This record gives sequence, structure tokens and C-alpha cells, in this order.
Amino acid sequence: MMGLIINVLVMSGLLYGLAMALPGVRIKSFGTALTVSLVYGLLNYFLFGLLAMIAFIPMLLSLGLFGLLINAGLLWLTDKLIDDFEIDSVRTTLIMAVLLTVGKYVLRVIL
Repeated sequence: MMGLIINVLVMSGLLYGLAMALPGVRIKSFGTALTVSLVYGLLNYFLFGLLAMIAFIPMLLSLGLFGLLINAGLLWLTDKLIDDFEIDSVRTTLIMAVLLTVGKYVLRVIL
């Protein structure tokens, strides 16, 4: 349970930091970053595996890089579900998905 709370807080901080660094991403507050982290995490938990199974051939042929497109799609869906979170373009969404994936991996190694 404590690990889940730490994971959500770290992910929220990462999202908030990336929103401040990337010009096309806007998050109203850290509370919104917490909400985005929870919604994105739930979407990732429930949909990523299903979408990866459906897109098995592209995942296999791209050596898993197609997963970044799935993450970008889930990030776009999160953007549409939360009013105070906005990503202005597909390019920015892809960049954000890559940075979130790398950031999550680095933080998982550190923590």
C-alpha cells in the first residue's frame, strides 16, 4: 500500500515537472497532477495489456516500441478525460509518453 502511494506521488511529481519543462503541456496544479497520475495509472493498468495483446504483431515487429504509441494513446485519453490537463499536439503527446516511460524506468531503478 505504501509503495502504491509513493509510486503515485513520484509519478505526479514527474508529470508536473514534465508539464513545466514542455511548452505544449499544461497542468493547473499539483493536485491536478495527482489526478492525472491516478487516471493514467488506472488506464495503463486496465488497458495497456489488452491493447498490447491486440497489437501483438506490431509489438513483436517493433521489439516493443509500439508500446510507446499505446502509452501515447492512453496519455491522450487521459488528456481528454481531465479538464485541467492539456496537451496541445500529437508530437508533444509522443514526446511526453517517451519521457514518462524513461522517467518511470529511471525512478524505478533509483527507488
